[in-house]
Amino acid sequence: MSLHFSVLASGSTGNAIYVETEGQSFLVDAGLSGKQMEALFKQIGREMKDLSGILVTHEHSDHIKGIGIVARKYKLPIYANEKTWKAMDGLIGEVPLEHKFSFDMETVKTFGGLDIESFGVSHDAAEPMFYVFHKDGKKLVLITDTGYVSDRMKGIISNADAYVFESNHDVQMLRMGRYPWSVKRRILSDYGHVSNEDAAVAMSEVAGDKTKRIYLAHLSTDNNMKDLARMSVSQTLEGRGILVGEQFDLIDTDPKTPTPLTAI
Repeated sequence: MSLHFSVLASGSTGNAIYVETEGQSFLVDAGLSGKQMEALFKQIGREMKDLSGILVTHEHSDHIKGIGIVARKYKLPIYANEKTWKAMDGLIGEVPLEHKFSFDMETVKTFGGLDIESFGVSHDAAEPMFYVFHKDGKKLVLITDTGYVSDRMKGIISNADAYVFESNHDVQMLRMGRYPWSVKRRILSDYGHVSNEDAAVAMSEVAGDKTKRIYLAHLSTDNNMKDLARMSVSQTLEGRGILVGEQFDLIDTDPKTPTPLTAI
């Protein structure tokens, strides 16, 4: 069985991604309520009781809101690095010791035939990290919540079959929007979020011959729109010699509706 995945929810209001292969299935983050998570799983024909575990990227509420509830209800192991565990203390409720596992940054854990690689990103959290899934030569990269994509990150995530890639905001919408300047400065900083144009530049530098799909993820509710993100990313890629639809497809994600469960 190849890798299958669904972006269950993505955006400012909550994030969760489902990844499965034969004998293993993982939830990456659970930034929605337990009821919302159950409804999302129902839409893709899966049940949370069958999960192998939950992988945590960082402690912000739009990524961990439902983790404690889901893990306790279904007795699921949770994987996070030490600093993230400390930062989550008091935010996700009591988690039995036997369900708490360490997943250090820049390491690989193997579950059956599935290798999961963690890597650090640049974000204003304790020790934020995202994941690369490797299975039988297939590669799925999840990368959101980063102020920029460094050369180190690019080396780790290059030439994946599919990406779930942050395209958080349109810079002009953000600058002209209602947020206080302190929040705007945070988002625009190296510890904030990647803009549409910066995401496209990074995509052009990491996409390879294997790359077939890039999912535009973690769009800001106030400072972006699906059509605008897709247009901005496409135009920037075209300016760098990449025609969307020929090398790879750009795919929308949504804060409430999961993408179809797809194989790579």
